[in-house]
Amino acid sequence: MFSKILIANRGEIALRILRACKELGIRTVAVHSTADQDAMHVRLADESVCIGPPIARDSYLNIPQILAACEITGADAVHPGYGFLSENARFAEILEAHGITFIGPTSEHIRMMGDKIVAKQTAQELGIPVVPGSDGAVRPEDDHHAIAAKIGFPVLVKAAAGGGGRGMKVARTAAELDTALSTARSEAKAAFGDDAMYMEKYLGQPRHIEVQVLGDGQGNAIHLGERDCSLQRRHQKVFEECPSPALNDAQRQQIGEICAEAMRKMKYRGAGTIEFLYENGEFYFIEMNTRLQVEHPVTEMVTGIDLVNEQIRIASGAPLTISQDDIRFTGHAIECRINAENARTFVPSPGTITYYHPPGGLGVRVDSGVYQGYTIPPYYDSLIGKLIVHGRTRVECLMRLRRCLHEFVVDGIQTTIPLFSDLVDNQDIANGAYDIHWLEKFLKEEQTL
Repeated sequence: MFSKILIANRGEIALRILRACKELGIRTVAVHSTADQDAMHVRLADESVCIGPPIARDSYLNIPQILAACEITGADAVHPGYGFLSENARFAEILEAHGITFIGPTSEHIRMMGDKIVAKQTAQELGIPVVPGSDGAVRPEDDHHAIAAKIGFPVLVKAAAGGGGRGMKVARTAAELDTALSTARSEAKAAFGDDAMYMEKYLGQPRHIEVQVLGDGQGNAIHLGERDCSLQRRHQKVFEECPSPALNDAQRQQIGEICAEAMRKMKYRGAGTIEFLYENGEFYFIEMNTRLQVEHPVTEMVTGIDLVNEQIRIASGAPLTISQDDIRFTGHAIECRINAENARTFVPSPGTITYYHPPGGLGVRVDSGVYQGYTIPPYYDSLIGKLIVHGRTRVECLMRLRRCLHEFVVDGIQTTIPLFSDLVDNQDIANGAYDIHWLEKFLKEEQTL
């Protein structure tokens, strides 16, 4: 086991990782920008190192500075959390070259799944169902109209190196294709430095279903069920639940085993998430995230398995000690991402928290690094915490969530708590009858009232 882990992240996920390390008896190093010197994970870590100014490229994305922090403190492993360098294959390689363990998959698997074209081809080879689409990248000289016609309109034009909805456009007819392709190329080039594009069938009313997997790199792998992440705004998830109200046990078991078997064939190491669009009883692979997900707590609440603990154990070389038969799914869990944003316009709301009272009680978990008097900096993602609730049934879970949202107080800044209070009172949400377009339609209708 490791003696000291450096946490190359910030906010709630850095604190989440720190807690897992403490429970394993592992010393921790927090790295931070000058803007995060008063962050909770910095206060609680055994050691801390300032790695640069507020801008992420000069601090949390600064590989030489993070490597120097490892060498100064003697950290023998790095946990990247999510975002920042968590899916940077070069970062993993540099750490390994310096004798420091990257707590995550191999650089080969990170690179493979980071390219959406290669990831889709790999998924097909591993027996994972995929969305009908182009065979590889659509080059400028290709007859993209013929490719789109073969797929069938509407089509989705996507950046191969994309994420977060950038470099992604819908062409509903042939007349819209040229504009969609050129706009997506420009966005992708600006955001990722890579304008490689591909096309796939655009599904009209799908749900977003993802399967959590764990592998030990030695050919053993399991799945921990699925999460429904269909409530999204601009392709960003805001509300996740486990299990999905759209699946039955047979579908759940079937897609879970397909994913676990694929990970066994790959000899995948660590935690990962295989994401699908689901429509009319069919699953279509869209991507694999080779890291911990923001929404991982709902899986932990339903299975009782600490995913960060397992990540650390696996990275240390230990084999999986959990078999698929050991997994028990109990009850229902829902997560709301609480952002420092206006609940209707989603304009960021940085500032000082003047009063903070998180909810509590049976089946309630709040993952957040904020506290009363803490100042939310304007430089990073607006996520300030996650409210996760668990109940014996989905109905009980929703009732508990409603109570917790009314109890949750964050003063001094605006948050998205009022939005979630409205959602839990909506009949479609109560019925589990929503798809990936539902939230944006809901918000648009509210604006017209």
